Amino acid sequence: MATYQVTCREKHSLYERIVSIGCAEVGTGTKRRFTEDEAINCIEHGIDDFFVDRPAGHRVRVIVAEHEGRKYIKTEADGEKPNNLLSLPECPAKKQEANGSGHRRTVVSAPSHGDVPSALGGWGA
Repeated sequence: MATYQVTCREKHSLYERIVSIGCAEVGTGTKRRFTEDEAINCIEHGIDDFFVDRPAGHRVRVIVAEHEGRKYIKTEADGEKPNNLLSLPECPAKKQEANGSGHRRTVVSAPSHGDVPSALGGWGA
């Protein structure tokens, strides 16, 4: 079982909900990002352990909770405000996939994958 210190988080753009967490493995310092679902799976199956060091030197375990049938991650109650995970800094943006010229690729849905903009001769043309 690996132990990870959560160092940053990515929130959903519209909701106060964790999408992923950035971590450093204790002992090796190896950095890794986990989606919320991956972290939940690791915690529930005893694969990995996560904690937040807030304030410095005060470790608080990350646990799985459930609200209205939806699982999410949070820290154990420690009497501190604000929320330990949400108060972490935002994780750096993920690297964009680039083509050979270094420019980002634009992906357009194929006609077989649903609605196609009318400018491309699809539905509503």
